[in-house]
Amino acid sequence: MTDLHAPANVDAPSTPVPDVPEQPSTPAESVPAANDGPPKRTRRRVRIDHLRRVVVEARTDAGYRAIVRHGSYVIGGARILARRTWDARTAARYERMLRIAEAAGNDDAIREWEARGHAYRAARHKRRMELLSLVLNAPKAIAAGLASTAVLLLLIGGALAYSSGDVRDVLTPLDAVVDLVRWVAFLAGVVWGPLLASLPWLTLAAMWATGRARHTAPTWALPADAAQRDVVPDEGAILTALQHLGLPALNKAFKEGWQPRWVAPTTRLGNGWHSQLQLPLGVTVEMINGKKTVLAHNLLRKPIEVWPTEPKQQPGVLDLWVADQGSLSGPVPPWPLLTEGTTDYFKGVPLAVSQRGDQVAGKLMAANYMVGGIMGSGKSSLVIALLLGAILDPLVDVEAYVMAYNVDYDPLKPRMRALVKGDDDEQIEAALHALRDLRDDVTARGKLLEALGGDSVRLTRELALRDPRMRPRVVVFDECHELFMHKKYGAEAAELAVKVMKKARKVGITLIWVTVSPTADSIPRDVTRNTSHRVAFAVGDHVANDGLLGSGKHRAGITATTLIPGEDVGTAVTVGFTKNPFEVVRSHYVRKDETADQVTPVVERALQLYTGADIDHDGPQSTFEPVDHLADVAAVLGDETRMRTQEVLQGLVERNPDTYRGWTFADLKRALEPYGAQPYKSNGVQVVSRVRVQDAILERLAEDVDDTEDE
Repeated sequence: MTDLHAPANVDAPSTPVPDVPEQPSTPAESVPAANDGPPKRTRRRVRIDHLRRVVVEARTDAGYRAIVRHGSYVIGGARILARRTWDARTAARYERMLRIAEAAGNDDAIREWEARGHAYRAARHKRRMELLSLVLNAPKAIAAGLASTAVLLLLIGGALAYSSGDVRDVLTPLDAVVDLVRWVAFLAGVVWGPLLASLPWLTLAAMWATGRARHTAPTWALPADAAQRDVVPDEGAILTALQHLGLPALNKAFKEGWQPRWVAPTTRLGNGWHSQLQLPLGVTVEMINGKKTVLAHNLLRKPIEVWPTEPKQQPGVLDLWVADQGSLSGPVPPWPLLTEGTTDYFKGVPLAVSQRGDQVAGKLMAANYMVGGIMGSGKSSLVIALLLGAILDPLVDVEAYVMAYNVDYDPLKPRMRALVKGDDDEQIEAALHALRDLRDDVTARGKLLEALGGDSVRLTRELALRDPRMRPRVVVFDECHELFMHKKYGAEAAELAVKVMKKARKVGITLIWVTVSPTADSIPRDVTRNTSHRVAFAVGDHVANDGLLGSGKHRAGITATTLIPGEDVGTAVTVGFTKNPFEVVRSHYVRKDETADQVTPVVERALQLYTGADIDHDGPQSTFEPVDHLADVAAVLGDETRMRTQEVLQGLVERNPDTYRGWTFADLKRALEPYGAQPYKSNGVQVVSRVRVQDAILERLAEDVDDTEDE
């Protein structure tokens, strides 16, 4: 039978309800508690399900969503305007920034915000005192003003009466002023009522507009078009993107009302936008990098176009650079030296273009390279551009040892000192012999530089012109993993490579390592650690990425794993090219294929420079005379009893710039200290004494005479 007393509008529970024996009609408190358990839990579950259903239905109702949306706009706008007013009328802003600076441990910022807060309070106190003084002096000022105005009007009226001959004209100016006041009062009375009545509505509209602009309503209540994202990644777009990353700690911060501090607001930087934002407690840049794909999606970008990093000097700050949409898909400008121009090994060569649109130079002197990526990603294009720039300096000798059958370097062969290709033991052994030769050459060059004046001397163009033994060398080892992983020659090659790289910086030898397999097993870690310029084209995983760019780079967001093979050809993530922690570059492509040959004309031009330059490439090698530091210092001092060390250094540079350019106080002290003529303090400044230098020279001459007599 049907229970006529059962509620018709309650859904049946999702679980079977146990049969409950009928009880006599007694008060609720007389029913045993043991029989109340299951029915109460069931009814509670039914009520909760029903409530959830009602909430879901309400959220989907357009009218309910509109009420919640516009109400949230008003409430949120009122909160924002109140906070702005409070910040404008009090020192709350300065106190808040001071607390942030204290939390960050930034002493400079603490002092700056303390000074700003003190200046604000002083100015506010001054305004209040001026207002108080104005209130006290207002009656007297008003009375004086009225009296002065009345006298002026009477004088004007007297002039009018004298002119017209009618004495009544004396009061004409006063009557005009009274009429003007009457009309102003009438107009104010007409306008004041409606204005006063509309003031609450204007305030409500201002709060609503502010809340609507800041999207203070819940996400589910916003209209469909409000979810449309802006292409420009401004502060609002960045915060919205962060809100939808799905990071629990970040979501908690937003729910608790976290107010972001913009260390650097969004500004235009090159072909993109740059911002710096201090992250809330519990949120790290590594967490943001873990969601980089989602962040890029929220900002309407590809992952390669979004770069969240943490500045070295600003821990806890998110440094975000967002490229313009499609900035990686346009054509790369032609290589600047394609048709004319020369280079200087000691100044670098044009190599690529950064995402910001800036020209990126490839340094050669005191530099070495590690270039890696999967096949077809653009490694050879960058290396060829680097070598073409190098051979446009007639001083430079170029060699390439390619442990594969690769034709990329063949067009450069007429200008190369050596080109070895192949992956047989014979070619691997040739690469090993090249490393042995480089080791010996590094040692010989080091001795020559030592004869010039010690370890502080570095190779310059003038020195390279004077002695053929000091000509710069650029040596490429392509597919170098074949060399380092060779069973017979690998261990020796790794040892030689590290030795050469550690000493080659000052002597004009540049090594370029190219590989498709940048792992710890294929590339010795010491080789990677001693590489100054690292280039990662598209790689397969974070192991290869860190093998090229350095340990921990992938976790820090500096990664080439987001580059798409076959699509981002020629695009690479680099370290060491600029002052920035990393740089995304697009290498210049000097074409040589069946449709065009841009390489051969550059090589021919380089050959003309090489043969036409007044340089003795194969002539007799000259020798260097050791530099006498004592004699040079004595010549600089001249007749001066004492001279400041800075002036001595300037005089040495003028006397012998090749030797003394770049010398510091420590270099000067190291040169004079063995002779007891080192600088000392006189009247609070470091000076060099002419007497000490002369005594050192005489003592050295005496020792030379004694040595001669002994012989």
